[in-house]
Amino acid sequence: MTTHPAPEGLDAHLVVERGSFRLDVTLTAAPGDVIALLGPNGAGKTTALRALAGLAPLTDGRLRLDGTDLARTPPESRPVGVVFQDYLLFPHLTALDNVAFGPRCRGAGRSEARTRAAAWLERMGLAEHTGAKPKRLSGGQAQRVALARALATDPRLLLLDEPLAALDARTRLEVRAQLRRHLADFEAIAVLVTHDPLDAMVLADRLVVVEHGRVVQEGAPADIARHPRTEYIAQLVGLNLYRGRADGHTVRLDAGPEVSTTEDLSGPAFVAFPPGAVTLYRDRPTGSSARNLWRCEVAGLESHGDLIRVELTGELSLAADLTAVAVAELGLHPGAPVWAAVKATQTHAYPA
Repeated sequence: MTTHPAPEGLDAHLVVERGSFRLDVTLTAAPGDVIALLGPNGAGKTTALRALAGLAPLTDGRLRLDGTDLARTPPESRPVGVVFQDYLLFPHLTALDNVAFGPRCRGAGRSEARTRAAAWLERMGLAEHTGAKPKRLSGGQAQRVALARALATDPRLLLLDEPLAALDARTRLEVRAQLRRHLADFEAIAVLVTHDPLDAMVLADRLVVVEHGRVVQEGAPADIARHPRTEYIAQLVGLNLYRGRADGHTVRLDAGPEVSTTEDLSGPAFVAFPPGAVTLYRDRPTGSSARNLWRCEVAGLESHGDLIRVELTGELSLAADLTAVAVAELGLHPGAPVWAAVKATQTHAYPA
């Protein structure tokens, strides 16, 4: 009789009902995969993470890791490491003993646990801080101690809940790069929850976007950035997104006018373009080569990095990015009438 080895990886269908909210998410991953759960507040990302950790019981579904059913396995017995948003380091323990806590809970002796902890702290570049207590550590150092504590148990699944949210912008940049290196070296599966698109794009191989408890899109970061399928994702990656029906090089929008595109499509379609592709005029342009021209009104203006994001309503609701000089020269203010133009070559249409 031939015996087949247990399939490696994660095979999960997470169904969790909590009051009127229902999470219904399927996740699969192979060893070495880094998956980011991305979504707005209240979408169910953290509930999914808690279900994987065993902290939120499944109402229905399945949870298998490397062929083993974990649905009824208590959290402390799962081969799972967790890095919580606030790190949850023990304030009375040194960095060394914080990291050693994991192996000790899994049955390792004190000496063995501290040896493993010291090795992990060295890998994290924290060999000089083994005797420091959490209050003596910077935010970035505390994050690495929490990561070392999660990894010291040799988990088959690593869960990270908003791992960079507690850091200031400068520290975040440095720690994000470090975390990317550590995740690249991790041979099992990592699942991280974030609402920051940059964290997700940099850290993950695959994005799973969750809205209202369900997966609305998943794929490689570049694919999702180029082909958003919901308004939330489009805003996240900075695109104007519309849905309509394509006929050749024209997409008639469900709510509004037609958009000319370079793609030749037929049937339900999305069309997208970046705010930077929009040119604004106070008077209807006569010499513009843009195929798309809409009469609009300025609804609001706000700083957006080095640019001004102009929100428009009218024949088409859209966002345009202009320099401060352009905004001043056009005399833009809420209520100002404008013409918005976009060249067909700067739009991107794809099947819905």
